[in-house]
Amino acid sequence: MGAEWVLDEMKTLKLADERLTRRAKHMLASMSEQPAKSIPEASENWAATKGAYRFLENERVDESQIRAAHYQATQGRASGQQRILAIQDTTDLDYTGKQVAEKLGRLSNQYTRGLRMHSVLAASVDGVPLGLIDQFTWSRDQDAQGKAKDRRKKDTQDKESQRWLDAVQAAEKFVPPETELVHMADREGDIYDLLVVERQARSQLLIRMSYNRRVEHETRYLWDAIRQAPLAGEIRVEVTSQANREARLARLSVRFQTLTVRPPHKQAGSGVQMQFILAEEHDAPLGADPIVWLLATTLPVDSLAEALVCIEYYRLRWLIERYHYVLKSGCRIEDLYLQTPERLRRALALYTIVAWRVLWLTYEARQSPDQPCTVILQTHEWQALYCTIHKTPVPPATPPTLSQAVVWIARLGGFLARKGDGFPGPKTIWQGLRRLDDIADTWLLLHP
Repeated sequence: MGAEWVLDEMKTLKLADERLTRRAKHMLASMSEQPAKSIPEASENWAATKGAYRFLENERVDESQIRAAHYQATQGRASGQQRILAIQDTTDLDYTGKQVAEKLGRLSNQYTRGLRMHSVLAASVDGVPLGLIDQFTWSRDQDAQGKAKDRRKKDTQDKESQRWLDAVQAAEKFVPPETELVHMADREGDIYDLLVVERQARSQLLIRMSYNRRVEHETRYLWDAIRQAPLAGEIRVEVTSQANREARLARLSVRFQTLTVRPPHKQAGSGVQMQFILAEEHDAPLGADPIVWLLATTLPVDSLAEALVCIEYYRLRWLIERYHYVLKSGCRIEDLYLQTPERLRRALALYTIVAWRVLWLTYEARQSPDQPCTVILQTHEWQALYCTIHKTPVPPATPPTLSQAVVWIARLGGFLARKGDGFPGPKTIWQGLRRLDDIADTWLLLHP
């Protein structure tokens, strides 16, 4: 993918020493060119490998400064947009069996060790990932194992749930003043304190509900109340295939209503008024789980059209899941062999930017297919790519379009590009990038 983008992405980065800043940029460029390779494999030689490990060991390297430089670059990409989506989610990074595991906290049970990561991904309303605007990693306290009852008695600020509220405040710092921010979360974000969190005037919420909360309505509870709302209309939604389901075109009924959610027992307050949208599938195929989305939002919902806008926004929430998928499967960060949590976190600060770049490439090529591929590839890279795919020694005089180049990169990664295959996903793209790097290096030797 070339190294020019790194200079622009990290232009505000200033570590404790200029040599450290240069090393960070060099490592980021090497990792982005070969996202699936280990640190020694991605380094050019033994000297570069030693330099990379010394960088990760250096206590003067503050990983928060690396993340902040990327956040500011994200802010630049968000500039001028009327509205962007701030999509939150949490994932586990499993290092069980690695040397560093004994220094990390538990994950889902007492036998697994690793880090937890909470990310906020900014995306345009048409689905292009603009970059991270907040990310936090932590290790659980080993002494907290088996104390779920005690955690339920704690205030939100003393629990992991606080990360959802903190992310709202952090994300607002990196968004241009003229841009409206829509904070989005899946059912894990159905936290009353998040529904009433203090936000700036330009910030909105869009959260998928999980609990049957008490509301001010004759039925008393949320699910009963929203199902009594009149039918507003129907929509059809494409459901993608997964390991346990086939692709289908689902027909959803849509209802919406304004309701006041009452505070939980033992919590003061008069409640919070929000708009609720229920999109529900009634004729799902036999054996398939029907789609049921109950969304709460502070955006105005006075018509079916406004309700459909919120549903379309929610459908983009899976971008954060794709991001974490690229981070773990594409960049293989769970395969890192680093001996301390501090080194691991410094490496993660770099790899999280690489993962965004691969994801951005996937969706930017869909939204702006006709721009030249030179936005992502250097001259020798697109020439090597073209000649490899077309089995010719002579490249064209002008570079191909971005969409053409991305499809060819994916073909190197196993994408068949058959009629009806659609656009390639991030997995075949990162696999193709790995091959392209070797091909381009060979091309450069033969065509200096």
